[in-house]
Amino acid sequence: MRRPGDWMQLPTDERILETLESSGLILSPAVIAKNIDRSRHEVNRRLTALVDYGLVEREERGYYIISETGQQYLAGEFDASTLDEDEK
Repeated sequence: MRRPGDWMQLPTDERILETLESSGLILSPAVIAKNIDRSRHEVNRRLTALVDYGLVEREERGYYIISETGQQYLAGEFDASTLDEDEK
């Protein structure tokens, strides 16, 4: 069972993580947005938060991949509520 943090915006954050994980690819916000039916602006904003909290890694400017912590979160093995904004 997944344990999201209060800082997460559901279901958008989980859909971003799921898309990154299932693709196994480095993706841009535009590609993710197209696949989860959200705006590129919204996805870009959420990717910034997911990077700040360590669930996603920025490979290079404009391209992202899920982190090991993000994979653990999706598998229900990591409690994202333990990530405090002060620890980002």
